[in-house]
Amino acid sequence: MDAPTLNLRPKLLIVCGPTATGKTELALHLAEVLVSDSKIYSGVEIVSGDSRQVYKNMDIGTGKGLPKGAKYKISNLKFKNKTIGYYEIDRVKIWGYDLVNPKEAYSVSKYTEIADEILKNIWERRKLPILVGGTGLYIKSLVSGIETISIPQNKSLRRSLGKKSAPELFEILAQLDPVKAGSLNTSDSKNPRRLVRAIEIAQWKLKRIKRKKTYQKKNLDSVFIGLYAPKEMLEKRIQERIQERLKKGIEDEIKRLLKSGVYWEDQSMQSLAYKEWKGYFAGSKTKDEVIKNWENDEKNYVKRQMIWFKTNLNIHWFDITKPVYPNDVEKMVKEWYISK
Repeated sequence: MDAPTLNLRPKLLIVCGPTATGKTELALHLAEVLVSDSKIYSGVEIVSGDSRQVYKNMDIGTGKGLPKGAKYKISNLKFKNKTIGYYEIDRVKIWGYDLVNPKEAYSVSKYTEIADEILKNIWERRKLPILVGGTGLYIKSLVSGIETISIPQNKSLRRSLGKKSAPELFEILAQLDPVKAGSLNTSDSKNPRRLVRAIEIAQWKLKRIKRKKTYQKKNLDSVFIGLYAPKEMLEKRIQERIQERLKKGIEDEIKRLLKSGVYWEDQSMQSLAYKEWKGYFAGSKTKDEVIKNWENDEKNYVKRQMIWFKTNLNIHWFDITKPVYPNDVEKMVKEWYISK
């Protein structure tokens, strides 16, 4: 990403943390209070850093939380001849939603290409972007870059590995790159898609293909705001969010997706809030079982998110149970925002 035509590094505010902590709500609040506090930027815009919210027509399960009156608009920004849209909420633009059809495969590499263009456009218009999300890999790809992101997919390799089980894939990875295999957490070591990608990278490295090095640390002036809450509170919020999404019609949303030609095998349907319903639609699970599995999967996801984010020592953490936490965040961000 190139910096805007200013004599300073482009600023990027990141609001991150586990699910159900109110990240988007805080970002919208900050967007409102920051506008009048700088002579450099003329406004604030939000960019989603969530791997599920990129899918069109998957609004309820992914928790886009679009209020009544939110309008989808097409921008003048294009990426590979495709226009990029955004939602407008209370005059604040939110980018990163509805980037891809649910039937299409998506990756952090594709997300980064589009999000880089969005950020560049925001800076060029002298506005401050707030990156909001709980997908740590997506955030890392934009803030500091990922060395392996430019390693291409190997379709023939993927076909050959397609029918192998997670234990078989893990054994293949252990033979190719025992260090990488040993570093995987329990969830990743049982995730076939991530294991296949790790094998792909390991094979690519072993071949020692010469290439132009495209990875580099990005020259950003960034600050991380992390939101958290005690385990009991997060679990209660997860239960409440699930009940809310049930009332909003997650079941009907899934019916519409299936009717439109989306399959359970598609990557989008492997997401939280969707994959748990497969047995129900097949007649092998009750709705109560779906809800129980959904709650457990969300809780486990929070654990994985916190493990990821705790490795980033640059995050300034705020406890959302403290009534004054938004004021504390606002004070810290303003000091950073107006600094040179």
